[in-house]
This record gives sequence, C-alpha cells and structure tokens, in this order.
Amino acid sequence: MSKGPLVTRTELRRRKEEADKEAQKLFAQEQKSADKAYRKKEKEISNFYRKEHKKQKEITKSRSNEQTKIRERSSTLTKAIIIVAILLAIVIFIVLNL
Repeated sequence: MSKGPLVTRTELRRRKEEADKEAQKLFAQEQKSADKAYRKKEKEISNFYRKEHKKQKEITKSRSNEQTKIRERSSTLTKAIIIVAILLAIVIFIVLNL
C-alpha cells in the first residue's frame, strides 16, 4: 500500500538544520538589540555622571594652606606697618627739630 515514507530522514535533517539556522539568526538579532540597548543605557549613565563630575570642582584649597597664607600676609603687613611707623617717627623728629 505505501510506496515509501512520507518524510525521509534527509528531509527531516534538512528541516532541522533550517530551523537551527533560523533560531541562530533570531538569537543573533536579539543579541544585537540587547547589546544596543545596553550600550545606550551605559552611555546615559556615563553622561549623567560626567555632568555631575563637571558640577563638582576639584578642591585645591586646604585649611592648613589657607592658614599659612594668612600668617604670611599678616606678617608682611605687620612689617610694613612697623616700617611706616618708624619712618613717620623719623619725619616727625626731623620736623620738630628744624
């Protein structure tokens, strides 16, 4: 009655290979879209933190450095006041004696 099988082994093998190729192609497309979405999200995060980093300037001053600068400025001003006071005293002495 039957002349042969409806589907041969080679036909089954060929169909299975085609199905595997389609599955691999679909997986590759899904992988690409997932990678693209991942890169996009990473870029958004990177841009956000880059903006935050730009807002925060580097701290170049410290309390000890500022205190040292103030002491140096204070000492030079004190020296200048003493020198001006001495010169003023000399001028007053000269004016009173002439």
